[in-house]
Amino acid sequence: MLRGCVRHFLLTIHLNCLNPQAIVYGYLVPVIFLFAFGGVFRSGNPPLLAQMGQIVTITILGGACFGLPTAMVAERERGIWRRYRLLPVPTAWLILSTMAARALMVASSVLIQVALARAVFGTPLPDRPGAAMLAFLFVTVAFVGIGFLIAALADNVPAVQAIGQCIFLPMIMVGGVGVPLAVLPVWAQRVAGFMPGRYAVELLGPCFDPALGPGGAGFRLAALAAIGLAAGTAGAKLFRWEPGPRSGRARWWAAAALATWVAVGAAAWSAGELRPVLARSPAWSGITEAQIAGINFAGLPADSGIVTPMAPSSPDSEQGRDFSAMLAVWKPGRLDDDGQSIRNLVCLASVADLSADPREAEIGLLVYRRIREAFEPGVARQALAWVILTPEDGEIIRQAPELGLYRHPPERLVRQRSVLYAEKYLGRLVGKIPN
Repeated sequence: MLRGCVRHFLLTIHLNCLNPQAIVYGYLVPVIFLFAFGGVFRSGNPPLLAQMGQIVTITILGGACFGLPTAMVAERERGIWRRYRLLPVPTAWLILSTMAARALMVASSVLIQVALARAVFGTPLPDRPGAAMLAFLFVTVAFVGIGFLIAALADNVPAVQAIGQCIFLPMIMVGGVGVPLAVLPVWAQRVAGFMPGRYAVELLGPCFDPALGPGGAGFRLAALAAIGLAAGTAGAKLFRWEPGPRSGRARWWAAAALATWVAVGAAAWSAGELRPVLARSPAWSGITEAQIAGINFAGLPADSGIVTPMAPSSPDSEQGRDFSAMLAVWKPGRLDDDGQSIRNLVCLASVADLSADPREAEIGLLVYRRIREAFEPGVARQALAWVILTPEDGEIIRQAPELGLYRHPPERLVRQRSVLYAEKYLGRLVGKIPN
């Protein structure tokens, strides 16, 4: 019997690898999400570190709630499970073997994703490997149980997609999986507490980013275990060897599984686990006056030189006044994040300099005056020091066609030149360089 169990486990892996849809949900979709997150959050320092909990959760969610039921229902429609019924192997093992095979495939997909994040974006590996493996185990058990229930409820593969989307999309949109909790309104954060995706992200995230903190891990482990056990039990009660109509009690078992979500959310609410999640302060806001005082302004290029030129006075020409007016309404310089706005303005002066624009000296001065007039002095000092001390942080602007700067110098040069301009601007603001 042991040999038969092992053979069934290996056969399940083989059949899963032959199912195109299961492979797409298990491997291709996670990679697409990885690069989508990388395109949006690559400015983090280090990139994607704060988002790896979400990315890994999406990988497990796709493989367990789409890949597993898709493969099981397709095999059931082809009569494979009818033949399994004749094997001298316990039914419980056949089910557990199928789940274990899918968990192994999900684990391989997560390893590929972590390796790609490391190779492409430079994302560090998990800070706590042991905690990461434990969190992965509980998250996988919860989502595999849900996937098993979907397989029991769905009559065919299209039905799997429909039921899966009813679970996948809410967790992506308001469950804290696709959209970070800190970005969601408070009511949506409360709703996310009734979905397993939030607890999965809050377990996996701190394994990569210690700044997220491991608080409440015990409750989250228990919540995922309860959700997975309830879904797995319901799936076992509704399990079918052959295609055909569902049992009349299917809706009641599905309702019982969903009731566990409600119970977990209510318990989290009463225990104070659903407190609003606030967005972390931007990196530039942590710059101290002591750090600013430690910046050395010696050795900067002359304002009249070729590198980082600055006009001695504001141009009185109509062209200069027009540029000042456009700069005042330039959207990248008026973001909600003052630090990023100032970095964008400094990049603008750098792009004009690197592009050898005829107005480079005047633009350098006009950008300084815009920073001095549009931002609080303390904010301007912190943001400029942030540009100087962490030149690789934040996003940059490489061109501004709306301001007549069409060329796009290399990112590396823009960041290097931005440091010099930021030093010139900060030196003037703190009185180390005469205006």
